[in-house]
Amino acid sequence: MGDGSILSALDEDYKQNIPDDINDSKSFEWFIEEAIDDPYISRSAYQRVSDMFEFYGKDEEMINGRDIYKMVSEDPLDEGKNVFYGDEFHTFVNKYVDILNNGAQDMELKKKLILMAGPVGAAKSHFDRRVREYFEDYTRREEGKMYTFKWKNLTELNTRHKKIQDPREDEVRSPMNQDPLVLLPKGEMKKDIMRQMNDNLDEQYSIKMEQNPDPVSAFYMEKLLEKYDDDISKVLKNHIEIERLVADENRKQAIATFVPQDPKNQDESELTGEFMVSKKEFYGPGDPRAFSYSGAFCNANRGIFSGEELLKLQTEFLYDFLHATEERWIQPRGNNPKVDIDSVIVGRTNMPELKEKADDEKMEAFNSRTLRIDVPYILEYEEESKIYKRSIENSDNDTHIEPHTMEMAGLFAVMSRLEDPDFPDDSSLSDIDISLLEKAKLYNGDELDISGKYDIKKIQDESNEKADLLEGMSGISPRFINEAINYSIMSNNRKGKDFVWPLNVFKHIEQEMPKKGTIKDQDIDNYLDNLEAVKEEYTQRAQNDVRRAIAYDEEEIREMGNKYLDEVAAYIDDTTLKDEFTEQNREPDKKFMRDVEKKIGIRKDMKDSFRRQISNWIARRARKGHTLDPTENENLRKAIEMKSWEDKKQNINLSALVKKADDELEDSEWIENLKNIGYSEGGAREVLNYAGAKIAKEEME
Repeated sequence: MGDGSILSALDEDYKQNIPDDINDSKSFEWFIEEAIDDPYISRSAYQRVSDMFEFYGKDEEMINGRDIYKMVSEDPLDEGKNVFYGDEFHTFVNKYVDILNNGAQDMELKKKLILMAGPVGAAKSHFDRRVREYFEDYTRREEGKMYTFKWKNLTELNTRHKKIQDPREDEVRSPMNQDPLVLLPKGEMKKDIMRQMNDNLDEQYSIKMEQNPDPVSAFYMEKLLEKYDDDISKVLKNHIEIERLVADENRKQAIATFVPQDPKNQDESELTGEFMVSKKEFYGPGDPRAFSYSGAFCNANRGIFSGEELLKLQTEFLYDFLHATEERWIQPRGNNPKVDIDSVIVGRTNMPELKEKADDEKMEAFNSRTLRIDVPYILEYEEESKIYKRSIENSDNDTHIEPHTMEMAGLFAVMSRLEDPDFPDDSSLSDIDISLLEKAKLYNGDELDISGKYDIKKIQDESNEKADLLEGMSGISPRFINEAINYSIMSNNRKGKDFVWPLNVFKHIEQEMPKKGTIKDQDIDNYLDNLEAVKEEYTQRAQNDVRRAIAYDEEEIREMGNKYLDEVAAYIDDTTLKDEFTEQNREPDKKFMRDVEKKIGIRKDMKDSFRRQISNWIARRARKGHTLDPTENENLRKAIEMKSWEDKKQNINLSALVKKADDELEDSEWIENLKNIGYSEGGAREVLNYAGAKIAKEEME
C-alpha cells in the first residue's frame, strides 16, 4: 500500500485524541470573555478532578448505600480492562470522592494530604494511576478543558545599553502552568469578573482566584509595567498569549509522580525545583528566571500530585508537605519567594511504614495534615476471583480455567484476611458457632442454612473491633494467588495440558507459601488449615458437578423446585393446595419438604426458619419484578439436586466412576454434560476421576 492511506488514517486517528485548539493562541481579552461565559475552564484542581468522576458516569442506583462510579466499575476508556472489584473498594472510592467534593467547595479537607493506606496488592497504585490517566483524558475533552499563558516579545525589555532578557528566551511559558486569571490585578474589576463567572456557574462550589503569579511571571509583570508606565492593558495585550493546557504526566504538565529514592539522600529540589547554573550566568544568582520550576509540586500545579510510599521518607523531608497541604504554597530553596500551588495531593503507603510512623512524635504535625483512607483487600471471594479472571483475560494465554478454580483460590485468600469467628465471652456474639470458611461464605452473600440466624453487619462490626486495624488490612495478597495460578498454567502447559483446575492451584499455593517472604512463618500453619477447608469445599462442589452430569435433568430440577416453593408458600401462609390428580384441596406436603431439607442438613428444629428464608426470597424477587426460578436459589437448588440424586442413584453404574484411567471413562454423555457446565475435555476427565471416585466410594460404602 503505497498510496499513503495508512499514514492518512494514522494522522486522522492521532488528531482524534488531541483538542482542536491545542496549537491555537488566544488573547487575554478572549480568555476573560470565555471564562465569564464558561467559568468551568477556571476550576480549581479539586473541582476539576471531582467533576471528572461524575463526567464518566455512575450507576443510577446506589449499591449498599454507595455510588458506583463507572471509572472504577466499567473502565470506559479501556473497555473494562482495568475494572476494580469488591464492596470494600467501592467504599474506599466513595470516601475518596467525598474528599474531592469537600475540597471542591473550599472546605477543610482541601488542606489535607489524601493518604491511601493498605496492604501490598490492594490496588492503591493501580487506582491512583488510573485516576491520573483519566485526568489526562478529561482535560483533552471539551468538558475538562483548561488554559494557561505564555509571555511573548520579552526581548523588548532590552535596550541598547542593557540586556535584561536573554535573547534566547523571547517567549516563556508560565513555569507553573497557572490559570491566566492570576494576571488580573486586585481591584473592583477582578471582583466583578469573578462575580459574573460565578453567576453563570450552577454548582455547589464557586470559582475563586486567590493565587499570586509565580515569581517569574511577577518579575515580567513588574518590568513590563515599568516599560508601559503602569498601563497593564498594554502588558496583557502585547505580551500575553493564552494556550490550551492538557494534563500530561510524561511532559510533567498538571500531573506529577514522586517516587522516593534513597531516603537518606533525598533532596528537596525533587519537590520544589532548583537554580540552573546555565541561567545563573546571564541572570545572576537569586533571579527567579534562573530557577527551574521542575519539582514535583510545581509540575503538579493545576492537577494531581501523586506520592508513592511517602512514609519511607525521612521525617524531616516530609515537612515540605506541611505548607503544601495547609497553606497551599511551597518555599523553594535559596532566596526564591514562596510559590502558590493548586493541586490534589495524594500519597500512598503500605501497612509496615504506617505502623512504624504511627507512634513517632516527630510525625504529629504531618499526621494532623493527613487524611487517611484505608484500602483493604476484598472480602467477598467471588469478587476476589474476578481479579484473577481479569488477569488471565487480559493476557494472550488461552489455557482453559476449569469451574471453581478462581472462586476457590479467592475463598482461600479471603479466609486469610478475616478474623476468626471466636468471639470473647463478654461479646453479644459469644454464642456464634460458625467456621471461618462459613464466615467467608456469609460475607460473600452465599445462601447458607445459617444465614438467617445471624446479623452479618454485627459480625463485621465486632470483627473489625477485634482486628488490629480492619478486616482485610492483612492476609494473603491477590498478587500471590495470581502467581500461583500462573505457575499452575505454565506447569500444565509444559505437560501438554491446556487446562488448569483447583487442585493444580492448591498445590502451588502449598509449595510457595513457605518461600514467600511476605507471609509470616507463624501464619503458615493457619493458612494450611484454611487450605484444607477450601479443598473440602471444592470437593463438595466438584462432587455436585459430577452428580449433575450423570443424574440431573434441568427441567426435572426446576419442576421439583417449583413444587417445593408452592408447598412452602402454602405452609407459611397456612393455606391449602389443589391436588394435581384429584383436584381436591390438600394440606402442604410436609414429608416432601422435609425430604428436600434433609439433603442440605436442615435440622427439624430449623425447618421453619429455613422455610421463612425461602418465603422471604420469593417476596424479594417478586418486589423486584424478577422471575421465580428455584434453581437461582443456591440452597434450594442444592437440596433439590441432592434429592434427585437419591431418587436416581440406584440406576447408575457407580463402579464406572471408580476407574482411574482416562480411556476407561467411555461414557461420553457424562463428559459432554460436564462440558456444558464449563469444563474442558481434559478437565471433565480429571473431575470425574477425582470427585466421581469419591462419590462412588461413599455410596458403595
